[in-house]
Amino acid sequence: MEPHLSEIISHWASNSNHRTSAKFSFTFRAVDLVIGRIYSTVMTDQPQDRRYRFGLFEADAATGELRRQGIRIKLNAQPFQMLLLMLERPGVLLTREEISRELWPDGTFVDYEHGMNSAVNRIREALGDTASNPRFIETLARRGYRFVAPVERIASVDDVAASLPDPPSPIPGEQVTEPAAKPRLRILASPEELPEAPYSVVQTLFVLLQFMYLGFYIGALANLPEIEDLFSPLPRASLALTVLIVTAAILIPVRAFVLSAVLFHAPRAREKFLQLWKLLLPLDWLWSLSPFLLLHHINFGFALACTALLLYSPFAQRSLVLMGAGGAPQNLSASTR
Repeated sequence: MEPHLSEIISHWASNSNHRTSAKFSFTFRAVDLVIGRIYSTVMTDQPQDRRYRFGLFEADAATGELRRQGIRIKLNAQPFQMLLLMLERPGVLLTREEISRELWPDGTFVDYEHGMNSAVNRIREALGDTASNPRFIETLARRGYRFVAPVERIASVDDVAASLPDPPSPIPGEQVTEPAAKPRLRILASPEELPEAPYSVVQTLFVLLQFMYLGFYIGALANLPEIEDLFSPLPRASLALTVLIVTAAILIPVRAFVLSAVLFHAPRAREKFLQLWKLLLPLDWLWSLSPFLLLHHINFGFALACTALLLYSPFAQRSLVLMGAGGAPQNLSASTR
């Protein structure tokens, strides 16, 4: 009787250990499958050779690093992947559902609402951004997020090499000479080439320039008889006067719009001005001749000197915007990291 009972107990224990080990094996296999799927989604779906530049920041998808003027800023992997999603589609609304599908694939059981809010807060903290006055990430209530700053895609070495045409085959016996590399000439400054300045200084200078142009337009329209007398010796005096009146009438509301957007920190104000700047450039150059409208009161040399200064004014406005004019004051603690 005793050997029979011991055999039963031994058999039951053997089966029990087998079932327990099978359960643990299934559990570990399921966990390994979930982790592998998350890793493959994050590492293969995201382009690993892309770099993006926005403002003073650069994001490198290959290394998972965020840098500000070359200095690395700490940002965990999940917030960084969310930042890459927005950098790939600047100005486009990313719904909360789209973000959750990319960061948390099917089969992952997490509180993605809390995770998404936490990731956005970490990104804003790293960029020195705020939800009330966004310079980079704009929140659309109950819908999602949108990246509002201009984004520049930095071409990788492979992209540049692929875009170059194949060199012609050398003729046998002909000596091949390598062309000398030409330095790249860049006229307009990039954000990285501009110095850092207090927000109040760049904002004040930009607003004063807008008031200066408004003064030119309103002053010209208020003194049309005097200007008409000044234009009378010109071959096409009536055409010149018409151009002056039309451009002044158009540019007054444009400058009013720019002033309102900058003073009230309108969303995407800086991006809109940089797009408008290309249209304003020829008109600002035309109105740089406005000191000559005062030749009845000043001499020719002084008017010429003022015109030379005004020719630089459009580029000064662009530089001030890239230095922070039109945006919200930066978080000083974040910018000094």
